[in-house]
Amino acid sequence: MKLQYKFILYIVFIHTVALVLSYFVFEKNKILFIVSEVVILVSVGLSWSLYNDLINPLQLLLRGTDAMRDRDFNVRFIPTGKYEMDKLIGVYNEMIDQLRTERTLQEEQHFFLEKLIQTSPTGIIMLDYDQKVDSINPKAAALLELPNQHQPVLQLGHTFLKTIIEQPMGTANLLSMGGVKKYKVQKAQFIDRGFPRAFVMIEELTAEILEAEKTAYGKVIRMMAHEVNNSIGAINSIIDTLLSRSQTAPLQSRDFEALQIAYNRNEHLNQFMRRFADVVRLPALQKERFDLHDLLHNVAVLMGFKAKEHDVHFSFELADQSFWINADMQQMEQVLINIIKNAIEAIEQSGTISISTTLNPPQLSITNTGKGIDESVAPLLFSPFFTTKNTGQGVGLTLIREILSSHQFGFSLATVAAEKTVFQIRF
Repeated sequence: MKLQYKFILYIVFIHTVALVLSYFVFEKNKILFIVSEVVILVSVGLSWSLYNDLINPLQLLLRGTDAMRDRDFNVRFIPTGKYEMDKLIGVYNEMIDQLRTERTLQEEQHFFLEKLIQTSPTGIIMLDYDQKVDSINPKAAALLELPNQHQPVLQLGHTFLKTIIEQPMGTANLLSMGGVKKYKVQKAQFIDRGFPRAFVMIEELTAEILEAEKTAYGKVIRMMAHEVNNSIGAINSIIDTLLSRSQTAPLQSRDFEALQIAYNRNEHLNQFMRRFADVVRLPALQKERFDLHDLLHNVAVLMGFKAKEHDVHFSFELADQSFWINADMQQMEQVLINIIKNAIEAIEQSGTISISTTLNPPQLSITNTGKGIDESVAPLLFSPFFTTKNTGQGVGLTLIREILSSHQFGFSLATVAAEKTVFQIRF
C-alpha cells in the first residue's frame, strides 16, 4: 500500500475514534460536545494540510525519478515558496542540470569518437564482450577486402580476419595476407560500462616494406652486376683475343672447346645477372589502351608449345564483351607469361590452366590444377629471391609484384581447394 493511503487511513481512524469518544464522554454536556467536535474538525484540517506538506515533496520526487528513468533531463521544477520544498527543488534542479550537461558532453565525445573511427586512415575492428566482431570501420573493410563490413565474421569465412581477432591481448604483430600485403596489427582493450572490451588496429605497411626491400636488394643486385660484368668483360676480352689468334696459330681442338665453353658460360652468367637487374630497373610505364582478351590469346599461343610438352591444356571462360584496360602492354605480357609458366611448372604433368575474366568487378583469374601451395611457404611467395624450385632464382614472382604494384593493380595467389590454385588480378 502506498504511503499516502496509509496516512489517510490513519487520520480517518484517529478522528473517527475521537468523534465516537467525544459523543460518549460529552453526551450530557452539549457545549463540551460541540467544542470537541470543533477541535476534531480543526484537527482534520491540520491533518490534511500536513498531508499535503508531506506528500507533495514525495510526488515531486516521483515525477523527477520518472523523468530520469525516461532519460528526460529537461524537466525542471519551479520553487513553491516553502522552505523544505524549495530546498528539495533546488537540489533536484541542480542535479538535472549536471546530468544534462554530462549527457551532452558524452554524446559529443561519442559522436566525435565515432566520426574519428569511421574516417580514420587506420583500420579499426571493435569487438564485443565475447570477443566477436561488433563493428568494422571502412578502412579495415577495404584493407581486408571484406564484401560487407556489417556482416558477421563467422559468415565471412575470412581466415586472416579470424587470425587477427585471435591475436593475444596487448601484442603487436606483422602479418601477411596472401603473401603480398603486409599489415601491422595491434590488439588492445578499453573499459566499457565497467567491463573490458577489445579492439584491433590494422595498418598496411605493404608499400613501405616493398620500398625498403627494393632498396635493399637493388643495392645488392647492382653491386653483384657490377662485379660480375667487370669480370665477364675482362674474361671475354681474353677469350676473344685467343680465339682470333687461333686463325693464324690454330689451337688444339681441346683448348678451342674449353675456350668456347668458358665463353658460353660467361654469356649465361651475364644473362643470369640481367634477369636480376631487370627487377630493379623496370622501365617507366608506357600505358596504352588495349583489349586484355587479345593479349591473353597471344600469350596462350606463345606458351602453347611449353604447355603441350607437359600435357597441359588451356581453358577459356572470358567475358562476353571486350576487356579494355589502360596499362603497359609489354610489361603486362611479361606478367602473364610468368604466371602461366609458373602454372605449367606447378602442374608438372597433365592438367588444365583455366583463364577467366569478369567485367563487374573487372578482374582476371588464372587457375591451375597443380598440387597447390604449402601453407608454410604461402606468406613468402612474393619475397625477393624466394623459390621452392631446385633451379629457380626467385625472380619471377618478384617481377610480377613490381609490375602489378607499379600499375596499382590488386593481386593475390592462393590455393583455394584441392588442385585449384588461383592467381587473381584486380584492375
